[in-house]
Amino acid sequence: MKNTFRFIALAVASMGFGVVAEAQQPAKLPRIGLLTFTAPPPRSSPTPFEQGLRQLGYVEGQNITIERRYASGKMDRLPGLAVELARLPWT
Repeated sequence: MKNTFRFIALAVASMGFGVVAEAQQPAKLPRIGLLTFTAPPPRSSPTPFEQGLRQLGYVEGQNITIERRYASGKMDRLPGLAVELARLPWT
């Protein structure tokens, strides 16, 4: 009976450690790559894109990450910025 109790106590304790270990691992947030021809907007208020995400329940830094790249009106910068976004570690 004592051996059975020790086994059950050990099993319960190890299950608890597993839950704690899983809870400590940071969750990977979904990421969006945003490439635009325009210059960066003022950060005083959310953009329509960000407002749309919020309506869907996404808040940057809480449950989604946005990787932004702006060409600032220079068409020749778009390919390089696209490559930069594509090379980010997306997994």
